[in-house]
Amino acid sequence: MALNGVAAALVGVPILSYVLSGLFGRKADSAWIPLGPIGNFPENNTRLATFKNPFVQSWDGQTGDIPCWVRRIEGEKFQVFAINCTHLGCPVRWFQESRLFMCPCHGGVFYEDGSRASGPPPRGLFEYQYKVENGQLIIHGGHLPNLSEPA
Repeated sequence: MALNGVAAALVGVPILSYVLSGLFGRKADSAWIPLGPIGNFPENNTRLATFKNPFVQSWDGQTGDIPCWVRRIEGEKFQVFAINCTHLGCPVRWFQESRLFMCPCHGGVFYEDGSRASGPPPRGLFEYQYKVENGQLIIHGGHLPNLSEPA
């Protein structure tokens, strides 16, 4: 009987937590995060940037450092892309010579504006909202984007 009670608790507690999680509201999972001075991102160029996820736990370590691709079009006009392919989430790489993002996992290809070029991805790259304040590029991030909740 005791063993059955322990087994029921091990199975029941996670299920009950999931069912009741909607009643207690949702914690904020995004914030405005600085990426650095806009001078770090030359015009007509795409660069890799990294930001610290503000919602990390003490045990997250380096997994709290989130990379993103920053494309500066001109002046204060940017595009900031999540590094993840929209097919299965593999990290895409930027190839300056061809001006394409390419995914090494299944051959997904994206144009420099993040739109889908070819391969299995169902859509273009996820983009973060951004703003420029006092010469600093700031993005709205903190959660990993997905099809139901874009960046």
